[in-house]
Amino acid sequence: MKKIVYLFLIVILSSCNQEPKSTKISGPVFGTAYNIQYYTTDNSNYKTQFDSLFAVINESMSTYIPDSKISRINKGEIIEVDEHFTRVFNNAKKIYRATEGAFDPTIGAVVNAWDFGPEGKIINIDSTTIDSLMKSVGYNRVGLKNNKLIKNSNSFIDFNAIAKGYGVDVIGEFLESKNVTDYLVEIGGEIRVRGLNLDKKSPWRVGVDDPNFNEEQTYSKIIALEEEAMATSGTYRKFKIDENGNRYAHIIDTKTGYPSKTNILSVSVLAEDCMTADAYATAFQAMGIDKVKAFTERHPELKVFIIFENEAKEFETLSLNDFPQ
Repeated sequence: MKKIVYLFLIVILSSCNQEPKSTKISGPVFGTAYNIQYYTTDNSNYKTQFDSLFAVINESMSTYIPDSKISRINKGEIIEVDEHFTRVFNNAKKIYRATEGAFDPTIGAVVNAWDFGPEGKIINIDSTTIDSLMKSVGYNRVGLKNNKLIKNSNSFIDFNAIAKGYGVDVIGEFLESKNVTDYLVEIGGEIRVRGLNLDKKSPWRVGVDDPNFNEEQTYSKIIALEEEAMATSGTYRKFKIDENGNRYAHIIDTKTGYPSKTNILSVSVLAEDCMTADAYATAFQAMGIDKVKAFTERHPELKVFIIFENEAKEFETLSLNDFPQ
């Protein structure tokens, strides 16, 4: 009997002394790719669970899937939404109000109307068309009641500017439910980290893209992240050029319905969770530098890094609220 007890104790002690090992998993999702790294003592592989969670999120909020919940709602069906939809809807409403409408998921139909033409040229859209579509824009006009979305019949809901960040959070929360304390989750450049990179025994280090007008990826800076999330919105690969050579962001001004003319090339936001960072990065692109400065003074919980083009067509940077150097 004593031998059995001793053996049992040895097994427990040896398992407690095991060094956490790194697991890296990657794959396609949301029209881009994901990369996940985490540490466990038992080499747990959660790829099946990750892919299942991604599928559920897609079925809830992907406008590219014809029979997803959001697609059915946009077609006019009245259906019960799930927990994922509800969480994103409510957080989007919070950010819509905080930004006074600069972030507005009901701008989707207008965004679709401004579809890029060949070589990024602006498509000539009749102002009457834009005026008509803008009548259905306004996130204050939609709401949830008994888990069902109440909206104008012509309103088009699009969570693409927040759902990718939410997907990052869902994976992070899943890992935490499995008692994983050290991880990095990245989907298409949106990132959430907790704990440390145990391989290097240091905080997780991530890059902020340089705004190159080509496909080459370089970094303007490398920063350390701790217990936070980062999202970046850039206009340097998706933009339009009018007949006068003016460059317009792919982000639509929610007040006018027209592409935002901006000198901002990239906005990176640090926040506690990734869907919040994701949504604010989009909103800040549309708001412009002066409004972002004023906004971040009232919201010290958001750290912001802006890369913009000055009047001499030179790149400049601006760090707000102690964004890591």
